[in-house]
Amino acid sequence: MGVFVIRRLSILLLILMVSTIIMFFLVSNAGDPYFDLRTDNSPNRAAKFAARTELLHLDQPLPTRYLIWLRGAAKCVVPGMGCDLGRSTRGQEVSTLLVQAMSSTLRLVTVAAVVALVLGIVVGVVSALRQYSGFDYTITFGAFLFFSLPIFWVAVLLKQYLAIEANNWLADPRIGLIASILLSLLSAITWGALLGGDQRRKWIVRGIAFVVTLGVLQYLSAVDWFRNPALGPGLITAGAFAIAIGITELIAGLRRRGVLYATLAMALIASVGQFPLRPFLESRTWATWGTLFLLALVTVGVGIGVGMAFGGLDRGQAARAAVFTGLFSGALIVLDVVLRTVPSYSSLVRGRMFATVGSNTPNFEGNFWQRFLDNGLHLVLPTLAIMLISFAQYSRYSRASMLETMNQDYVRTARAKGLTERTVVVRHAFRNAMIPLATLAALDFGAIISGAIITEHVFGWQGMGRLFTDGLIYTNPNQVMGFYLVTAVSIVVFNLLADIAYAYLDPRIRLS
Repeated sequence: MGVFVIRRLSILLLILMVSTIIMFFLVSNAGDPYFDLRTDNSPNRAAKFAARTELLHLDQPLPTRYLIWLRGAAKCVVPGMGCDLGRSTRGQEVSTLLVQAMSSTLRLVTVAAVVALVLGIVVGVVSALRQYSGFDYTITFGAFLFFSLPIFWVAVLLKQYLAIEANNWLADPRIGLIASILLSLLSAITWGALLGGDQRRKWIVRGIAFVVTLGVLQYLSAVDWFRNPALGPGLITAGAFAIAIGITELIAGLRRRGVLYATLAMALIASVGQFPLRPFLESRTWATWGTLFLLALVTVGVGIGVGMAFGGLDRGQAARAAVFTGLFSGALIVLDVVLRTVPSYSSLVRGRMFATVGSNTPNFEGNFWQRFLDNGLHLVLPTLAIMLISFAQYSRYSRASMLETMNQDYVRTARAKGLTERTVVVRHAFRNAMIPLATLAALDFGAIISGAIITEHVFGWQGMGRLFTDGLIYTNPNQVMGFYLVTAVSIVVFNLLADIAYAYLDPRIRLS
C-alpha cells in the first residue's frame, strides 16, 4: 500500500505541475491586465500603471513570472515558510482571499454534497430493490427531471416559492383542512410505494399514513406549533427508541439481542439525559461548538462502553450501533434546542427567516443558537439547488450499481445458504455496489470545492466561484492560479482517497 501511494503521488504531482504551467500561460494571455486603468484620466495615471506592473511582475517574461509564482506557491507546502500566492489587482493577498473564499464555499457545498450523497444512495438502493414498482418509476422520473433542470432556474424558483412564499406563510402559519388532506394523500402515496408489498398491504399502509399525517398536521396547526416549534420530551424519547430499533435492524438485525439491548440502553440514556442537557445547551456560557464536539466525544465513549457491556459475542456490532444511536439521539436534543430558538430569531429578522441573498444577515447580533439558525437558514436555498442536481446523479448510479450487484453469483449463493434478505443486501450486495460510487463521489467532492459558480452568483455568496470570475474579469493570474491550485489539489487528493477506498470496500482488490 505504501509503495502504491508514493507512486500515485509522484504521478499526480507531475500532472499537477504540468497543468499549472498550462493554466498560468493561458490566463496570462487571456486579457489585458491594464484594462481598468486605460480609461483612467487621473494625474497619477502613470504611477498606477507602474504600480500594477510591479505588483504582477508584468515587466518580466512569462516563464520568469511563472517561476516567481511557483516559488511562492511552494512555500504553502512547507510549514512556517509563509504561503505567498501573490496579490490581486487591488493589492490584496491572494492567500488571504483564498482562505475567506474557501470557508464560505465549504460551508455552502459540503452540506449539499453530504446530504445528496446519503439520500441519493439510500433512494437509489431502495429503488433497485423495488425495481419496476411505482416508487422506482417515480424516482426515475424525478431524477431525470432534476438532472435536466438548469441550476439558475431552480435557484430562482426556490427563491420565489420556498423563501418568499414561506416567509409570507409564517406571518400566519396555519394549515387548512384542504391543504392537510392534499398533503396526507401525498404522504399515503409515498409510504405505500416505499414499503411495497401486495395490494392489501399497500392500502393498509396508505390508510394509516393518511390518517396519521392528517391528524398530526391538524394538531400542529391547532396548537400553533409552527410559530413556537419544539420537539419536547415525548418526541425525543419516541425518536430515540425508534432510532435504536432502526439502527439495530440495519446493522445486525433484531434477532441479535445483545446489539438490541445496547441500542435501547443508549436510547434510554438519551431520553433521561435530555432534561439536564437542554438548559445546559441553552446557557450562553456553554453554548459553543467546543461544547458540542466534547459532548459528541463523550457520546462515542459511552456508546462503546454500553456496546461492550451488553453486546456479548457481538461487541463490535453492539458498540457501533450504540454509538450511532447515541449520536442521532443527541442530534434530536440539539434540534429541539434549535427549534425553541425560532421565535426569538424570527423577531430579530422581522419574520423573514428564509433568506434569499448572502451567507448571513449583515451586522446580525445574537446568541450562539440564533447565529446558528441565521447561518443555517441562509444555507437552505443554495444547498437545495446544488443538492437536487447531485441527488439525481447519485440515485441513478447507486440504482444501476445495486441492480448489477444483486444479479451476481455470490449474491445468489448467499440467498441459497439461507441468509436473511437484510444480510444479503447490507453485507454482500451494498458494499460491493458502492465501489463505482467511490470514484464518482471523489470526483464530485473534489470538484465542488472549486465553488458552485452559478449558484454563488445567484445567491450572492462571496466564495471560490466569485474569486475565480473576478480573476478572469480583471485578468489577474495570481487570483485565478490560487483558485486553480486549490481545485487541482483537491481533485488529486480525493482521487487518491478513492483508490485507497477500493481496498476497503472490496478486499479482493490488492494495491501494490
